[in-house]
Amino acid sequence: MTSTSFNARKTRFLNQWHARAATKTRTKATGFVSSPEPRTIGSFARGRQLIAGNLLFSGSLIEAPDASSLWDVATPDQDFARDLHGFAWMDDLAAVGDVCARATAQRWLWGWIDHYGKGRGIGWTADLTGRRLIRWINHALFVLRGTSQNESDIFYRSLVEQTDFLSRRWHAAAPGLPRFEALTGLIYAGLSLEGQEARADPAIKALARECEAQIDAQGGLPTRNPEELLHAFTLLTWAAAALSDAGRGTPAAHMEAIERIAPTLRTLRHADGGLARFHGGGRGAEGWLDHALATAKIKTRQPDGLSMGYARLSAGRTSVIVDASPPPGGAASFNAHASTLAFELTSGRRPLVVNCGPGDSFGADWRRAGRATPSHSGLSLGGYSSARLAEPDRYTGAEALIECPTYVPVEIGSVGDGTQFQGGHNGYVAGFGLTHARSLELAHDGRGLAGEDMLLAIEEAEKRAFDREMDAVKLGGIPFEIRFHLHPDVDATVDLGGAAISMAQKSGEIWVFRHDGTHKLSLEPSVYLERNRLKPRASVQILLSGRVVDYASRVRWSLSKAQETAIGVRDLSLDDPYDDQD
Repeated sequence: MTSTSFNARKTRFLNQWHARAATKTRTKATGFVSSPEPRTIGSFARGRQLIAGNLLFSGSLIEAPDASSLWDVATPDQDFARDLHGFAWMDDLAAVGDVCARATAQRWLWGWIDHYGKGRGIGWTADLTGRRLIRWINHALFVLRGTSQNESDIFYRSLVEQTDFLSRRWHAAAPGLPRFEALTGLIYAGLSLEGQEARADPAIKALARECEAQIDAQGGLPTRNPEELLHAFTLLTWAAAALSDAGRGTPAAHMEAIERIAPTLRTLRHADGGLARFHGGGRGAEGWLDHALATAKIKTRQPDGLSMGYARLSAGRTSVIVDASPPPGGAASFNAHASTLAFELTSGRRPLVVNCGPGDSFGADWRRAGRATPSHSGLSLGGYSSARLAEPDRYTGAEALIECPTYVPVEIGSVGDGTQFQGGHNGYVAGFGLTHARSLELAHDGRGLAGEDMLLAIEEAEKRAFDREMDAVKLGGIPFEIRFHLHPDVDATVDLGGAAISMAQKSGEIWVFRHDGTHKLSLEPSVYLERNRLKPRASVQILLSGRVVDYASRVRWSLSKAQETAIGVRDLSLDDPYDDQD
């Protein structure tokens, strides 16, 4: 048994032991000292679906319109069960807010207490307990209305028991987002519940220490997951607001972390308000990012250079976000993607070039596929990713990312008519002796992106390694593929006898892809992976492929926005942009 597996089993055992001990506490609470203003945002549509018995969590749908209790439903997997026990769905029922929604929330909440309130079930982990406490406290007025004194006493008793458990076990939560959830829940409970005030101060100090340890100078997390960073930012702003509402000050380290994260999230924000999808993160719920930034009231400008290892180019209505650093290492590598130098492009309110996204909600195979370089808008060489997955752990099934790029030099600056990103990585040096370099230049008006990908054998040792690979394929060349995954809403067609590809957005906007004409261009199937969908969405990708036959190879390509005229739509440049270049 591996140490990781042993520690996981030990943590589960200790959680259950402390959960049962917490349910025997003699401490009582009969009400709130103060109740934080609900700041969570639910979905009215999802709330209506829940009331109808359509339970969609972690990519699985269970239709249970006649189920007497949510907790009698057989869950398909652990992720589904964790979503239930975290009670984030209460935000959706509160968004509906009618009598039927309240009755549903009450039935499911007191049902949880009946089934699991005595310290049983997977819901007794520090992060889920913190998440659950935040929702119960946020929506207390919503769920307590019309209840009996006995039901109210049971509710408060369970809150105290969960708070006692959190005070014992918050440190067992993994560093990063899980621990932020646990500590924020403990702060909420300590500030809100009668008799629990003593729980708040240690949690406030611990959260400040976690901010110093987990939020780096670039305002990022070790996982480099943009959506996870938004989760952490939201929790920190909630905790700060709860402290302010209670007339308490917020530690300096806590506030400084918020001030570092805000400009980083602005860097990771596409023109349509969604997040860049890298390292297991999704776009975030509609409006969530903008709401979080507005609530924080941090006006710090976007920093120059990298933010959490990402570079951003923006002009006009176009945003380009590039993964410009090695994948996360250590424990964070278990969810990392081989996406170095991949990019996404959004025009106005419409994503154009994307990454496939996180596939974890569709099973282990999709999770592995989503982490590979071919699932990103980048370059893969010889059929390989720029990093490799280790063998799955025998007990947990987790797979670390290994043999990753270790050196990623980057330069960002202005050029004649735009902004330029230049970067490289050594992820293919060990296998092929080749360094991948990528240059992206976004025009000042945002209507054109010029790109260049190069594969270079630089040092003598690298040239010898490349020669060995060439000998192995009898000088036939090493195949490479450059992929541009398109959003499912984009309608792409091959034009000009295969020399270009036109991409039509639903808004009517047209983009045209061209290349230098020396490599094969095609449209191939792709997928767009989103959580809370039953299956991957079908899409297409632009595939530019060729073979490396020399120590230096380059591919030039461009994405240009078409221009509307009184007649219709015409291309910005009818001439081949590569005709006059060597």
